Amino acid sequence: MTLKSDPGNFFEDFVVGDELVHATPRTVTEADAALYVGLTGSRYALYSADTFAQDCGLEGAPIDPLLAFHVVFGKTVPDISLNAVANLGYADGRFLTPVYPGDTLRAVSEVIGVKENSNGKTGVVWVRTTGYNQENEEVLTYVRWVMVNKKDTSKPAPATVVPELPGAVKATSLPRPAFSSSGYDFVLAGSPFGYEDYEIGEKIDHVDAFTVEEAEHQIATRLYQNTAKVHFNQREQASSRFGRPLTYGGVAISRARPLAFNGLGNAAEIIAINAGSHVNPLFAGDTVFAWSEVMDKHDLGDGMGALRLRLVAAKNRPCTDFPHKDAEGKHLSDVILDFDYWAAIPSRS
Repeated sequence: MTLKSDPGNFFEDFVVGDELVHATPRTVTEADAALYVGLTGSRYALYSADTFAQDCGLEGAPIDPLLAFHVVFGKTVPDISLNAVANLGYADGRFLTPVYPGDTLRAVSEVIGVKENSNGKTGVVWVRTTGYNQENEEVLTYVRWVMVNKKDTSKPAPATVVPELPGAVKATSLPRPAFSSSGYDFVLAGSPFGYEDYEIGEKIDHVDAFTVEEAEHQIATRLYQNTAKVHFNQREQASSRFGRPLTYGGVAISRARPLAFNGLGNAAEIIAINAGSHVNPLFAGDTVFAWSEVMDKHDLGDGMGALRLRLVAAKNRPCTDFPHKDAEGKHLSDVILDFDYWAAIPSRS
């Protein structure tokens, strides 16, 4: 009998410098965009209405950058995180070209770091992934790191390589927003606040909440063709330390971002990811709350600005007191996401 099924890569299979060309290009459709709204509640006007986007100089409503991110991410799972324990974080991400319905996305990754954990059973793998469209234009690029199981614990640890990553994407090297402030309608966007209305250090409680349902988080993860076992296989996860499937971290991001609309309704376009951590697990039945902090600002010119935002999501805890870290700098147990990104926002003037 020949073995034709693919068990995925384990920690010892990753070699720094290897290029991984991921399978299954995906054409993103209007149906995908509609399903994404249905699963997340996202309501940023720029991604909701062709007419609104056209008034801002675009050919129509683009695909939400996070949907594009998740589709590209999903391509990488069979090669990188099929045998993952957990996806740990992100850094140095840039959204370079808008994605429209009908565009086809594919992904390529380079292994840039490996480090075996002290238990000898798992290790951390760092990769830089780039998503391309059908014209071979770079759509987005980012670094992520993931904890992966070893298949053979008797194998010696590889030489440790930990990549040096920037703490943030420099304001002076931010990608240019896809849309123009000319023709932007603050009334139709649903928020009166522009770039000049936000102050560094300001914190915003987004007030609303979403409860994560079992079917919804699994449908969302399948929408992105993310096949990681930890999200689906109850039989296997029953013997894990949590005893149940984990919700994909991208679901936490894409539930928290729509919550941020209430207070940041005009900061629709994510243009860069500085850092991100899934600091505690999220499960079906948990209710997600969120708050944001304005960490920095940068004038992009031509009536556009960028806000550097920390988006923090908590489970089963309203964010009226802005839960984050304890006195020792450790994330609180009910904080599930700490996401640092740049978003473009028009100026009212």
